[in-house]
Amino acid sequence: MGKSVTGFDWITILIYLLLVGFGWANIYSASLTDDFSSFLEFNQIYSKQGLWIILSFFLIIILLSIEGKFYQRFSSVIYAISLLSLAGLFIFGSTIAGQTAWYQIGSISIQPAEFAKAATALAVAKYLSGIQTNIKDFKHQLRVFLIIALPMILVLLQPDAGSAMVYFSFAFALYREGLHFAYLLLGFFAASIFVATLAFGPLWVIGGVLLIAILVYLKNLKRRPNILKYLFFAAVAVGFSLSVNYVFENVFKQHHRDRFNIVLGKEVDSRGIGYNTNQSEIAIGSGGLFGKGWTEGTQTKGHFVPEQHTDYIFSTVGEEWGFLGSTFILALFVLLMLRLLYLAERQRSTFNRVYGYGVIGIIFMHFLVNIGMVIGIFPTVGIPLPFLSYGGSGLWAFTILLFIFIKLDSDRMSF
Repeated sequence: MGKSVTGFDWITILIYLLLVGFGWANIYSASLTDDFSSFLEFNQIYSKQGLWIILSFFLIIILLSIEGKFYQRFSSVIYAISLLSLAGLFIFGSTIAGQTAWYQIGSISIQPAEFAKAATALAVAKYLSGIQTNIKDFKHQLRVFLIIALPMILVLLQPDAGSAMVYFSFAFALYREGLHFAYLLLGFFAASIFVATLAFGPLWVIGGVLLIAILVYLKNLKRRPNILKYLFFAAVAVGFSLSVNYVFENVFKQHHRDRFNIVLGKEVDSRGIGYNTNQSEIAIGSGGLFGKGWTEGTQTKGHFVPEQHTDYIFSTVGEEWGFLGSTFILALFVLLMLRLLYLAERQRSTFNRVYGYGVIGIIFMHFLVNIGMVIGIFPTVGIPLPFLSYGGSGLWAFTILLFIFIKLDSDRMSF
């Protein structure tokens, strides 16, 4: 199913080509200026992205030519190199918009944080595929958490909260390999307390936590539950809620606080920090059912949405291609993730399967946060939409991430 004689999954490759092609068309529209004269003007954003796309095809040939076992054998080396590249930024990196996240080589900027995600996925897969590894063993849990945490911390120090957030996506792979559901539930519960405390204040949240603890205790009363366990978890939740405001005011930067407050409805700032999101919502809403047509979007042509060719590329889709075009893009992403899920489950080796789930988690996190950010339900954190947003590092990183798995899938019978 979906295979050629070469063994490569052409359904996945086709979805990739559709997303990249559609992405370039929207980058072209979002960056088009009145003085256009040629597609070969390499000082233009759309021409630069076109060149990165062409070079990506050569990169794909290289990735698919390498033996699949190479990625497993040298995953630790690749991971170590990625950590060094992240650490090196603090010495050799360039600071742009307050973030030390790029290496500047002539006119080319390289963002190692994008490539570190694939390297971490390989390292996690390598560790979990070890003969003695049991994810239910707390010792191994700590080690795999450390593998994920090291690049996450280095990225957070740049500071790049959006890219650091993506590392939570490895929970999908860990859960598939047997990590207890309580970890996911705990993470969801902590995030809920954090947001609820910001929205309603600690007193309401503490009251809710205590009420839930009492109700759960009474429901299980016939089983004679240990009341100390309930008191412990309630105390931890209350303590966490009381610490939220301190963390929010002293750890988060001002622009992060502003964005959270806007999303939570505590501030209205359609011309300041909330300008991008407000203009993005206007652009998407104006597209209607069929859109205004390619290169015909008034918000897009007027460049009302800052950075529209990068993080806000989906607003161009909404305005110029409408609800139907937006649905088509969303459907492509859903089909891609479902296809990758099918491929991951048919793998014979733990390494391939874990890496596959890592790929799914990373793409899903980018997809979810970016779309949520563009339509105003998540704060703006600066995270690109895979394969569509402008950027050579992002395109190459996602290409590497995806095509390593395509190669592993084609060689699955040899593992």
